[in-house]
Order: sequence, then structure tokens, then C-alpha cells
Amino acid sequence: MTKQNTVSLQYTENDDLVVPEASDQFVVTSYVKDIMERALIYLHAGYPVHFAGPSGTGKTTLAFHLAAIWGRPVTLLQGNEEFVSSDLTGKDIGYRKSSIVDNYIHSVLKTEEQMNRMWVDNRLTTACRNGDTLIYDEFNRSKAETNNVLLSVLAEGILNLPVRESGDGYMYVHSSFRAIFTSNPEEYAGTHKTQDALMDRMITINVGHVDRDTETQIVNARSELDIKDSGYIVDIVRELRGNENQTKHGLRAGIAIARILSLQNLKPRYGDKLFHAICYDVLAMETAKIQRAGHSIFNEMVDNIIRRNCPPVGSDSIKATSKIKVVE
Repeated sequence: MTKQNTVSLQYTENDDLVVPEASDQFVVTSYVKDIMERALIYLHAGYPVHFAGPSGTGKTTLAFHLAAIWGRPVTLLQGNEEFVSSDLTGKDIGYRKSSIVDNYIHSVLKTEEQMNRMWVDNRLTTACRNGDTLIYDEFNRSKAETNNVLLSVLAEGILNLPVRESGDGYMYVHSSFRAIFTSNPEEYAGTHKTQDALMDRMITINVGHVDRDTETQIVNARSELDIKDSGYIVDIVRELRGNENQTKHGLRAGIAIARILSLQNLKPRYGDKLFHAICYDVLAMETAKIQRAGHSIFNEMVDNIIRRNCPPVGSDSIKATSKIKVVE
């Protein structure tokens, strides 16, 4: 397995497009490599790729990295409950009026006026016309009826448009057009059930929580915290995520704790009050609701998990933290 540091991507802007560049800071393990290889096979065959899974599993990062490897300009859409079909395809934004005054013959005045509707393409139409890669992030946050416009795009290669004065009621999709989708589970707040017809037109890769080695390398790369110490943090988050506690913390929680420790020159050690407090704050989303006899046992639970996974203060000559480093 290889390591290419972080999963961040680099971008250059070209008009309204994003051109991602495959970063040498992307973490590649056998788990990630397997996903990327399969996704590229599907894109080469002309099929849309759909990364599905819980929050914090790196779906959007995988989508951008896949698009960077594919090498075409990227059009980005973010799912939104307020979207209607015109937010994807385009719409009339008003009228343009022009007039011609002909006074060539002095005694004759000829006036001609013309009024045309003004149409503006939105991002899906632009991507289909230019052959860009469409990344539709969290597409199931848009309503199913909004996404119906994608059915003919993905199946027949035709984008249906409102009939305009030019008579164009449809547009053929560029042969280089590809689509990459991401989605969260339907039970998440703000998501909508996706129509079966749309799901049938894409190939879904289920992205779960990564293995420990991959997660440790990602946390290490994104925080620059020592690899061994990154492993301690990963073990804490993974234990909270286990069957007994059922928290939903993904990669972001571990990265956040590791970044804070790295910036403060701290180590994850049992008994360091500041480290414990950082864990309380970052991990409190779900586990803080756990109670016993009407009292929260969250801090006690986190303390026990830290004790089981981290060496104590004093090991490796580590002393308890008393001062906080201010980052300017």
C-alpha cells in the first residue's frame, strides 16, 4: 500500500468550471485503490458512478479525485431541496428588445421592432453541451421530481429542454459527458427517496467506514500528527462508532482532534485534561445524549475509552498540558 499524504484536491478556475488536479497528497491504500479502479472502469464504459454511504466516509473527496483522474473539466452541483428542474437546465430570464429605424428616404420613416426571450443555461445543460464531468454532490437532497430531468440524459443521451423560439426542445449530450453522484442514507435529515428509475441508470458503490489502516493514514496526512498518535485517535473514534455506542462519527472527527493536537503540539495521552476536553467537544454530537439514572455519562465513557487506547501522561516524558498555544 502507498501513501500520498492527504485527500485534499487542488483546483484551477476556468470561467465557471472547476478543473481538479490529482493531488500527490491523496491517501491511497488497497481499500481506496480498489474503489478508484472499479469507478474508472464504470466511467470508461459510459456509466454514471454513485458513491453512497454515511456522512464522513470521504464520498465527496473520492468523487473529486475520480474526476481529477478522468481529466475533464468539472461542473459541480450541490443537492438542494429548493431546486426545481430549471435550476439544473436553465430558464428564460426576460426579454431583449431591439428596434431598427430606417430613414434612408427623407420623407419615409420605417420602424421595425423585435422582442426575443432571453435564455440562460444552467450547469447541467452546460456540462452536457461541453462534455464536462458533472459532480452532483448529495443529489438526494434535491426532490425526486427535480432530478427527473436526468433520466433521459443518463439513458438516452438527450437533455429535454423547454421549447424555445428556436424550436430546440432537446439537446444531444456530448459523448465525453460523465456524471458522478454522492448521497447520504435516506434516513438522514434533509434527504429524499430517490426514484428507482434514476438509481437503475447509475452504478452504486457503497462507501462505508474505511479500515483502520486507511483511517489512520488519512488522519496522519490531514493533521501531520505522528502516525502512532494518529492511530490512538482513530482507535478512540472507532470504539465510539462500535456496536455498543452506535455513534455516527466519521473521518472528520478524528481529523479535527488530530489537527487541534498538532497545532497545539499536544499528544493524545490519558490524563491530559485538555486532550480529554477536546475529545468531549469534538465527539459530543451523539454520545452526549447517553444517560444513566438521568445523568449524562458521556465524559466518563470517553475517559474510559481514552484510558483503554492511549498511553498515560508521563510516558515518553509527556507532561500534562497547562497552557494553550495561540495560533496566529
